[in-house]
Amino acid sequence: MNNKTLLENLRCIPDFPKKGVNFRDVTTLFRNPECLQIMENELYDLYKDKGVTKIVGIESRGFVMASALAIKLNAGVVLCRKPGKLPGETVQESYSKEYGTDTIEIHKDAISENDVVLLHDDLLATGGTMKAAYNLVKKFHPKKIYVNFLIELTHEGMNGRDNFDKDTEVTSLLEV
Repeated sequence: MNNKTLLENLRCIPDFPKKGVNFRDVTTLFRNPECLQIMENELYDLYKDKGVTKIVGIESRGFVMASALAIKLNAGVVLCRKPGKLPGETVQESYSKEYGTDTIEIHKDAISENDVVLLHDDLLATGGTMKAAYNLVKKFHPKKIYVNFLIELTHEGMNGRDNFDKDTEVTSLLEV
């Protein structure tokens, strides 16, 4: 899709969080009403005919557009968070990171077998967090799972799409 307005408003912060990394800062898109509207419309166009009943937003930047899109699609929002942040009974998934492991969780009663689920986050790089979220949602045996990102890093070493089953539709609004 690579909307010109979105690309022009996407801030790149060199050497963050460490030297050699060019951090793509979506907060510049969130604070701009025109960019928010563009993203909401593009996401709606992608998923309006998919029967999505739940949108799982990945902590924390994934919450923003998951909520906006859920309103437009008449779907529920499920929060995928780090352990200890959700008050009810949860289901967890742990995954490997560059320097150790991490865990994410969602409420045990958040998704049913009748749901069509859209997983949403801000950025796809190596895909570790979203793969864990994908595996976590699969435990609920929903009818279908879609995966979406605002930004997908496509340069060498960033092959996050390879983490998902070949029959899983993975989309992104911007490729950089």
